[in-house]
Amino acid sequence: MRVLHFYKTYYPDSWGGVEQAIRQMCVGTGRLGVTNEVLTLTRHGGPARLEFEGHLVHRVPQDIEIASNAMSFGAVRRLAELARDADIVHYHFPWPFGDLAHFLARVKKPSVVTYHSDIVRQKTLLKLYSPLMHHFLANVDAIVATSPNYFASSDVLRRYGDKVRAIPFGLDKTTYPQPPAERLAHWRERVGERFFLFVGVLRYYKGLHILLDAMARLDYPVVIVGAGPIENELKEHARRLGLTHVLFVGAVDELDKVALLTLCYALAFPSHLRSEAFGISLLEGAMFGKPMISSEIGTGTSYINIDGDTGLVVPPSDAAAFGAAMRQLWENPDMAAAMGQRAGERYRELFTAEKMAGDYVDLYKDVLHRNVLSRSQRSRSA
Repeated sequence: MRVLHFYKTYYPDSWGGVEQAIRQMCVGTGRLGVTNEVLTLTRHGGPARLEFEGHLVHRVPQDIEIASNAMSFGAVRRLAELARDADIVHYHFPWPFGDLAHFLARVKKPSVVTYHSDIVRQKTLLKLYSPLMHHFLANVDAIVATSPNYFASSDVLRRYGDKVRAIPFGLDKTTYPQPPAERLAHWRERVGERFFLFVGVLRYYKGLHILLDAMARLDYPVVIVGAGPIENELKEHARRLGLTHVLFVGAVDELDKVALLTLCYALAFPSHLRSEAFGISLLEGAMFGKPMISSEIGTGTSYINIDGDTGLVVPPSDAAAFGAAMRQLWENPDMAAAMGQRAGERYRELFTAEKMAGDYVDLYKDVLHRNVLSRSQRSRSA
């Protein structure tokens, strides 16, 4: 079975949550016999084709970007070419240009779309895009919600309920590097023995201003890993609050990220808007057996983190509640350790890459089977 993934960014250009999800899908389903290829855009040049962890990545130059909607004239032609050799074309939503390219390339192969998030912030553009979006979602054969929570809370997904299946993201811990003792010692010396950790791109919906406001009343060490468009704004906010115990370490490589995940006391994940549809770095915390603090926003974050079981869940945009949850974990280490253990158990039960890959292969087979039946019915009625 040959599957072609199509999304605006991918390795090696970008290392965000969607890219990690596609990577885990490709590696996991590849072990089950699926031949995966990824078609993506690039702003950095380099090879038009490269191999990454057992699958091919095809890269076409990005021509323009408007409101985070990357576009490429060459991508339409390349999509048409690669789709001819694929059994399944797997899209990743939201990406309006990807929807348009599907029709411009006249893709007729069975199709799946992973619905990573509603469009939350760009309300005006959504009104213009909505007809294309619904035409695209009605045209594809299957839609994947990344958690039962998101399916239940998304007005768009409920509209297509008969073709939606919930398949949570999964991670393969063996694909993460094992930091040597000297890297662990380096970070232990720099950040201490006990600290809260945030990992992620510094974007508007991550709620880091809420975490900083909470820390104005607390003196616990917090390490913030990541870079992004509001990095300077957050640093200035921390400076105004006088937060000497909050450390911004910027973007780090995978080895250092794993070192910090290994060492941290708990995950602080204050995302407060539905743009945070799942929370890959929150799941990484569970994978490493850490208790978590997150906000109830009706998405996959509350499927990963169960309040009172694997961590604490608080109302969104509530700095006082977030700070109280941090205090509760900090002052009750036995409770925090037990929550972390249960978080690891929940990861192994529901969120392994192996489980996700098996669910996607089953979906691919089902879509192909239904497509064969549909062609057979059309042939008999002709």
